Amino acid sequence: MIKLVSIFLSVLIAESAGIIGSIFTASSVRTWYVDLIKPLWNPPSWIFGPVWTVLYALMGISAYIVWQERSTSHVRTALFVYGVQLALNILWSAIFFGFKNPQIAFFEILVLLCFIIITTILFWRINVWAGVMLVPYILWVVFASYLNYTIWRLNG
Repeated sequence: MIKLVSIFLSVLIAESAGIIGSIFTASSVRTWYVDLIKPLWNPPSWIFGPVWTVLYALMGISAYIVWQERSTSHVRTALFVYGVQLALNILWSAIFFGFKNPQIAFFEILVLLCFIIITTILFWRINVWAGVMLVPYILWVVFASYLNYTIWRLNG
């Protein structure tokens, strides 16, 4: 039972980043974002919620797996970097949707991507499966980075 509660809390922490980020998104997604010029390959808006929900769940499970290895010396550093990338994830939403600034958001998402990659490497070294679970997150943020860049250039 304690294990299930720990997994739940770990996933809840990750999902909380999405919930906090959605505060910024909700204020602009039906107004400012609708009016932006977007590439033809831009996914429909309804896809982002389910994708991010799954990605945050994978992040939380991955963090739980790493936390289980807390007797290992590198766990504290790995979880710290994980926390930084969660904060950067929220910050991207604030910059892109809250401040309505795709240009600065693009440069911020590149920093976020670096922290995701570092987190993945650190997690991988502690537990391969914890690292593997972050690979979809990397792929999605690479795609999101290119989408962010394209929106910035189309509307800049």
